[in-house]
Amino acid sequence: MSETPFRRDEPGNPRYLPIAEHGLIGDLQTVALVGSNGTIDWYCCPSFDAPSVFAAILDAERGGAFELAAAVPARTKQFYFPDTNVLITRFFTEDGVGEVQDFMPVTGEPAGSAEGDRHRLIRRVVCVRGAVPFRVRVAPRFNYGADPHTVSMRNGRALFESPELSLCLTSTVALESDGVDTRADFKLTEGESAVFALDRVGDAVAPRGCAHTEAEHEFAATVAYWRRWLHQSRYRGRWREMVHRSALTLKLLTYAPTGAIVAAPTTSLPEQIGGERNWDYRYVWVRDAAFCVYALLRLGFSGEAEAFMQFLTTHISVGDGGASGPLQIMYGIDGRTDLPERELPHLEGHQGSAPVRVGNAAADQLQLDIYGALIDSIYLYDKWAQPIPSDQWDDVCHLVDWVCDNWDQPDEGVWETRGGRKNFLYSRLMCWVAIERAIRLANRRGLPADLPRWRQSRDTIYRRIMDRGFSSARRAFVQYEDGDVLDASLLMMPLAKFIAPTDPKWLSTLDALTEDLVSDSLVYRYDPQASPDGVRGDEGTFSICSFWYVEAMVRAGRLEEARLAFEKMLTYANHLGLYAEEIGRTGEQQGNFPQAFTHFSLISAAFNLDRALG
Repeated sequence: MSETPFRRDEPGNPRYLPIAEHGLIGDLQTVALVGSNGTIDWYCCPSFDAPSVFAAILDAERGGAFELAAAVPARTKQFYFPDTNVLITRFFTEDGVGEVQDFMPVTGEPAGSAEGDRHRLIRRVVCVRGAVPFRVRVAPRFNYGADPHTVSMRNGRALFESPELSLCLTSTVALESDGVDTRADFKLTEGESAVFALDRVGDAVAPRGCAHTEAEHEFAATVAYWRRWLHQSRYRGRWREMVHRSALTLKLLTYAPTGAIVAAPTTSLPEQIGGERNWDYRYVWVRDAAFCVYALLRLGFSGEAEAFMQFLTTHISVGDGGASGPLQIMYGIDGRTDLPERELPHLEGHQGSAPVRVGNAAADQLQLDIYGALIDSIYLYDKWAQPIPSDQWDDVCHLVDWVCDNWDQPDEGVWETRGGRKNFLYSRLMCWVAIERAIRLANRRGLPADLPRWRQSRDTIYRRIMDRGFSSARRAFVQYEDGDVLDASLLMMPLAKFIAPTDPKWLSTLDALTEDLVSDSLVYRYDPQASPDGVRGDEGTFSICSFWYVEAMVRAGRLEEARLAFEKMLTYANHLGLYAEEIGRTGEQQGNFPQAFTHFSLISAAFNLDRALG
């Protein structure tokens, strides 16, 4: 463990910023969270799932951070440079206005090359009015704060060295070091700037300066990259700014070397402050990534869908799921299947919310719904992008045959409950989707398939859901067979085209869900008291469910209600248009941040609501 704590309890400097008080930057291999106070308090290097370098968001004293802010009292505001993932944090002081421009250049160089492995993080400070004094403190804490490190000053650069990782900080202002951290105090007047660049260095990656001219070039190139990428979007609807921010966020969660898409770039941000529902989401959930493919295809980003399909064929072997089936529910960004979960007891957790976990034991769960999500995305990719190759069709047939044999098993379900397996209705629904979409694909392309068997299994699942999934007492479809607990995942029933959105059984289900699980447009997943999930504590409303609710109402023809609910949901975004996994009782963001499935469900709801409104 690093012996020197990184203290953040000076007057006026709270130990923890709220989760929502952050923006995201990245280089398509890793990301950094930048607080509205100018502090980077989450950064893993060199990849999403690597150990952290800065993790003050999980432990204010031991986690480490990169502070850069006005050295006098200041109001701050944050925004993204238009149509990019370049983040600007502005400081309004008594004597002037300054700003920090944070970005990570997207080099396009392959992993393994010197520039592809540099992962340069640039912080450019500019005084735009008057004069502003600034203070910087760089305090890395390697390997989640567990590894010691040294600092050596060479040619005005600070070299941070730990057993597994070395970083080099270059600066256009003079740096001072105490052997563990590096600091600088400087003052800028109108038009002046300063540059800080943090690079990963090693045998193949030499330290390199970042002068003012290079920082200007890198800024322009990064802005151009993001605008060029976003220009592919076909969305021209009412909520263009929010939809495009969600698309840019999903792009930041893609891992360019393999095409993987992570569920979120953080670990252990709590679903309830002080609670234990703290999980590591820096992996590829088959379900989440498949839904992302749908959202990006909707907007016209076929390249990301193609990259994820390549990830499936190159890094995922059908049959490597072990006892849980032919697929695991999640994989590492390189396709690895071993994701052991452990706790880090030396970190106190965000606002004291222990435990901090890395790895995820849910990788061993059986979640039957993933097959429907995946095959639906393959079907849509084949329909909207390009035909899938014969080898991939062989894999689809293998998966569908397995679903035909195993759809009626109890499983842990979409919400990854740790309270024992049940016959979850959502799992049945998505098994139906898996078979139904494969039948469609086979018919459209004339591909070989055991269609009589597939149709029989599909129809059997349909009858089973209708016979044992609908509660006459509740007048609603329910969480698991022969039960009476409601579950927001069933909002997917009309979205997946299982049931007509105006079917009386569905409309009464929608009414029951509204009465039981909806609070001012916000939707809870289920009632953990009525359906124990094996984890203590409460949770907030689930934002993906809130957007599913909007879309279900759109399809039911309740457009006024749907539009109002959607507009209300937009007010719960943070100041940059970002969402975590959940929303707390007083509107605060909870859980890992930002969350991919919140943003892809926003895109889908906006697209379908916009189309319905005409």
